[in-house]
Amino acid sequence: MSSSATVSAPAPTIGRGATFPRVVASEWTKLTSLRSTSWIAAATIAASAGLTYLDANASSVDPGFRPSGALTTGLLLAQVGPLILGVLVGTGEFSTGTARATFTAVPRRLPVLAAQTVVTGAFALLTSLLAVAGTVLGLVPAARSRGIALGLATDGTPQVLVGMVLFLVGTALLGLAIGALVRRPVPAVAAAVVLVLILPVGLMLGSEVGGDPLAASVSETVPPSQAAVNTMITFLPSGAGSLLTTTSASAGVEGAPDIGPWGGGLVLAAWILVPLVAAAARLRTRDVS
Repeated sequence: MSSSATVSAPAPTIGRGATFPRVVASEWTKLTSLRSTSWIAAATIAASAGLTYLDANASSVDPGFRPSGALTTGLLLAQVGPLILGVLVGTGEFSTGTARATFTAVPRRLPVLAAQTVVTGAFALLTSLLAVAGTVLGLVPAARSRGIALGLATDGTPQVLVGMVLFLVGTALLGLAIGALVRRPVPAVAAAVVLVLILPVGLMLGSEVGGDPLAASVSETVPPSQAAVNTMITFLPSGAGSLLTTTSASAGVEGAPDIGPWGGGLVLAAWILVPLVAAAARLRTRDVS
């Protein structure tokens, strides 16, 4: 009696068996197992809610106080957390010395970067939603003290809330792109902080020092030097991202192109994609050390 033998395929190697969902799951485990991740998320939520609460209470004595006017105050500090988080994810494989093991398991390399992008965006989205919710809660005491309704569904406020979430998620992805490109935590954090926080402030301070306040107060037009500075700030990541948190009617800075929320989103996306593509190219063509 003959029997047909079933020839089983050889077991896949670790590299070939590392499907993209598995890589994503692995990167998610790495991210959420770090204690710093929880601290960054908590600090982001606290900064967003705390600054909004302080600003709303300080402004509530004004006759024309509108609670929604303080919505974006907390973004000034809240953006730091997602930015640092992204940098840590982008540099993690190289700073911990696990890069060779990771890319041995995933020889094609790019799925690792893609998975880090997905994981960073997902975690930043969750953190951003909680941060924006904390921001809204931070407005409640000041609004109640004046007997004013928050009005979250009117005057373009839904667009501002969505823009705040997108701004924080975009900042995290920008940090990831810079970290993946630079690969070293300290230089990557320094580059990210300078680009997002220090450079816009430096440009504004420089324009104020170099400008003529008397001429600016007499003329109704923006001086060319100030217009140039405002344009540069608008096209920096923080300036473009801040346009996401404005309505079409209020978007734009004096003397700078009025690109609106959509334009700001596209500029921020470009700031993310350029270093991310460069990081992908470096990952494919260079050594992982």
